[in-house]
Parts: sequence; structure tokens; C-alpha cells
Amino acid sequence: MKPKSTGTVLHVGRSDARQTLAGFLRAKLEGASWSRIQKLVRSRHVMIHGNICTDVARRLQEGEVVKVLPEAAVAPPRADDVRVVHLDDAVVVVEKPAGLTTTRHAEERDWPARRRQVQPTLDELLPAVVQRLLDGRSRRGGAPRGAPPRGGDERVGPRRLPMVRAVHRIDRETSGLLVFARTVPAERILAEQFRAHTTKRRYLAICIGRVEAGTIISHLLRDRGDGRRGSSDGEEGKRSVTHVVPVEHFGNDFTLVECRLETGRTHQIRIHLAESGHPVCGEKVYSAPRGSEVVDRSQAVRVALHAADLGFVHPVTGEDLQFSSPLPADIVRLIKRLRGLSAGRRGVRRPPGGQSDAPAANASPLAADHRPAEPAPEPADDGDDDHLDD
Repeated sequence: MKPKSTGTVLHVGRSDARQTLAGFLRAKLEGASWSRIQKLVRSRHVMIHGNICTDVARRLQEGEVVKVLPEAAVAPPRADDVRVVHLDDAVVVVEKPAGLTTTRHAEERDWPARRRQVQPTLDELLPAVVQRLLDGRSRRGGAPRGAPPRGGDERVGPRRLPMVRAVHRIDRETSGLLVFARTVPAERILAEQFRAHTTKRRYLAICIGRVEAGTIISHLLRDRGDGRRGSSDGEEGKRSVTHVVPVEHFGNDFTLVECRLETGRTHQIRIHLAESGHPVCGEKVYSAPRGSEVVDRSQAVRVALHAADLGFVHPVTGEDLQFSSPLPADIVRLIKRLRGLSAGRRGVRRPPGGQSDAPAANASPLAADHRPAEPAPEPADDGDDDHLDD
């Protein structure tokens, strides 16, 4: 098997577990020499679960996804690409750019600093970003907002960066809003809000096909039998509920949708939309149900999914905080291109109240066993991520 123009996706099965990355690729890529494998890995052509891996000796785990890229990956986002939208003594809210992992994979947490710097994660970059903002406020005589002054850990010397604590995460290719705790009590309170599904999360995604309003309900498994996450045929797994409402139709080919979740399982939005026959544009892992072929002609450069809204109760003040993030430039460009492709067909925008027009004759329902949606409620949800205890 040789890498194709769109890349080669390889799933680590049970028999592949504990192999080195080099050994795994040597077995899967027909005719590839050891020197060729080493060159591919060290020149940023190989990803594991969306992260560039330059370590040929990395041990693989069952269920991991390895992708061989046709071209070397661009450098990952850096600290300057992370935008802080709110900072106080207890929490920091940021806009994560696509291409940046929220937290490091378990197998990589013991790596030395020099090795981690090849592909830093958001929680590794954020302390320096926070310190820079605090230094700027100190020079201006300001102070963080929201919590009692001097109550956090921001008064630190130049050699000790502020602590940030991840309480949830979103996928590497997903952009949008995340909240981090800055103290242990804040971490505990925020984590409980995510466990109780009382946080407010809204996602925007561009999907293949014409999607109508609906509610998708299934039980999600960590391994559906092929090493990937997916829905069970019965009630085995965790109950997962996604409310989907179309925002704009691009003819019958693509749809911009709004997703609100009553639960927040790992990859929930991506799995639910793919299994309903409408994968997110740019999706490479989850596909439509067997027997139905869905071709992605969007040319999306990454999974077209954005965490647009985030709401939670401040862990110290009790204030109800709400944040919104505009669509990033790459998704805006994709929308403009899809509008051009559907020229001559009037896009359907969702009016206030969440109702769309009548479905087209060839519009695909979300799924046969998924009940149609009533006007979408305002569910307590925790996004297409997993809080760190899930």
C-alpha cells in the first residue's frame, strides 16, 4: 500500500498494539524500506491521532489512527496563534486554532521538554501566554477580572509560569472555545459542571448532503469492533444525544448545521453526523453507514467543525458567563466556495425559532431510528469533546 494523494489512513488493531511506529509502517506500506520509513517519520509525514509524530520508536496502542501524509505537515500553531478571550484569577477562556491538540496523549506525557516542543499542545503553550498578558497588565497597573484580587497564582516570578488545568478538550482539527482552570478549586467546580452537562456548548459544522432538523440518539462505544469509536446496535455504551438544526443549505450538496448536545462524548458530533449519512466535510476517520457511499467534494483542508459558543458558571463569583467565537477564516472561505458551487440555488437560512423549510425530495433523514427534532431546546451540554474524567 502506497500513500495516496489524500494520505493513507491506517488503524492500529489488536495484533498491532505495542509495535513501534517504524515496524507498523514497514508492515503496512508495501515495498517501503527502513530508511524510507525513517525519512517519512522524521520529515513530518506521519500523524498519530492527528498529531505529528517524529519518533520512529513510538509504541502504538490499539485503536490509534496513523496517517501517512503525501506532503510534509506544516509547522503546528504556536503561542501567538492562541487568543485569550477572558482571563481572571480562576479561569482562562481561549480560542484554540485548528491544528493544535488540547492536551498531550497519555503515551507522550513523559517525553522530555525538547521532544515535546516539536509538537506543543495548548495546555503547554497557554502558561506562557497567560504570563505575558499578566506582565502587560502589571505594567499598566491592571489586574485580572472576575475573582477576588490576588486570589490566584498569577503573582509569580519569571521562572515559574502560571498553572493552567484542562477540564475538557476538543479535537486537534476542531477550532473554537475552551476553558481552563487556574486553581485546584476552580478545576473541581468546572469539572463537575461538565460531568453534570450544565455547561452551554454550540458547535457549527459543514456536512455533506442536505441535512434537515433532527435529534440523533445512540449509545457510543470506545471500540465498535474495528478499533474506532461508534454507536452500538443496542444499549451498550454511553447514551449520547445530539440536536442538529440546519443554518444554511448549499443546494442539496452541503449544509452548514448547528449542533447542540445533551451529552459530550468523545467525537460525538463527528460520529453522529457520519453515521446519519452526513459526515463533516474533511472527515477522514468516521464514514457513512456500510452500504452508503458518501463522496466529499468540499476540498476542506480539515474537519469543518468549530466550537462557537461556550457558557458556564464562574467557579468563584457564581456569574453566568457566555462567550462566542466567530467562524475562522478557513471555514469562512469554505462557505464562500460552497455558495459559489451552489449558484442558482437559493441557500436556505434558518429563521428564528430553529425551523427550516420543507425538506427536498432527495433530502436524507438523519437516521431511521433517530426521532425527528422538535424545535431545538437549550440543552445543558459539554460539546464534541470529553471532560477529562469521561
